[in-house]
Amino acid sequence: MSLVRPHGSVELQPRFVYDSERHHQLMHEAESLPSIVVSSAAAANAVMLGAGYFNPLHGYMNLADALSVAESLRTKDGLFWPVPVVNMVEDTSAIEGASRIALRDPNVEGKPVLAVMDVEVIETVSDEQMDTMAEQVFGTLDDKHPGVSTFKSTGRKLISGPIEVLNFSYFQNDFPDTFRTAVEIRHEFAERGWNKVVAFQTRNPMHRAHEELCKMALDAVDADGVLIHMLLGKLKPGDIPAPVRDASIRKMVELYFPANTVMVTGYGFDMLYAGPREAVLHAVFRQNCGCSHLIVGRDHAGVGDYYGAFDAQGIFDEKVPEGALEIEIFRADHTAYSKKLNKVVMMRDVPDHSKEDFILLSGTKVRQMLGDGIAPPPEFSRPEVAQILMDYFQSQ
Repeated sequence: MSLVRPHGSVELQPRFVYDSERHHQLMHEAESLPSIVVSSAAAANAVMLGAGYFNPLHGYMNLADALSVAESLRTKDGLFWPVPVVNMVEDTSAIEGASRIALRDPNVEGKPVLAVMDVEVIETVSDEQMDTMAEQVFGTLDDKHPGVSTFKSTGRKLISGPIEVLNFSYFQNDFPDTFRTAVEIRHEFAERGWNKVVAFQTRNPMHRAHEELCKMALDAVDADGVLIHMLLGKLKPGDIPAPVRDASIRKMVELYFPANTVMVTGYGFDMLYAGPREAVLHAVFRQNCGCSHLIVGRDHAGVGDYYGAFDAQGIFDEKVPEGALEIEIFRADHTAYSKKLNKVVMMRDVPDHSKEDFILLSGTKVRQMLGDGIAPPPEFSRPEVAQILMDYFQSQ
């Protein structure tokens, strides 16, 4: 048995320039090219393209492809893809008429060159087209939705074409132990002898329910290991910063998982909060990492009340055609500690339970407890993990 194939190609085709001579040549060339500072979202897309996560894409989509993907989850030439991968800016006067440009990083001091791009076309996106994309991808046009407001604020000039990526933005420096490319993850799976791997997506610290969910999935699909894969990019205000999440997840894995069953890594992307569409994107790039399964839980990649509890599972039945992806979905229900059974269970597996039989705490309640220096019950959160989170909340 071997690892699942990448999406859309036989081999992974990362857009990062690994050849040192070519890299040096491009860095030199970039200094004399017209340049533009891209949005954080476009910079994150470049990092994902560079790392092989967005295989087999070679660069940013044009307007026809972006609209086609938004409306039908396919590019014009038929590639299955769930969200537009675009580079939109407010003003293109600095690159007017240029066929080759340097893209500068908005998230790193000095705005260094992130990638070199061949410009195929610059198009102006109409209000109607913006609304079409936002509504299809996010399921709403409400400006209070963090994904919608970010998408609408990046500008209306869409620059498309292939890119060559020269660095991984701040992710490699800020998270040297955690940031990994899809290429590196595949290599490590091979080194560990893992063929069947379950991916767990997280933008939050992991509590007991998440820990047990990973163990349940590991057993249920008879996998060799779990890839705990955390988002390291921009989040909405109030979300817990990546270094704190990273520390708490590593502590949990170190103390509560059997050796060599978990790999803790992260990827450089900004959260879209696109619910079902983002769940499908998560599946695509986990397949590119070599994972055979992705855990999709309740309100996966959601925010507020914009999506139904299991919409992110339903989309795989309704919008993902048979054979479009090789990765399989492990469907998780709400998971909580049962006082009756003295263990974490999926609620759907215990129809004889009532709400009172579970230990249930809202996110707001947990944050309040941590801020007050009160550890949530050990059935909810491992004490060592709670300690890291209490230290963080109290330092605020």
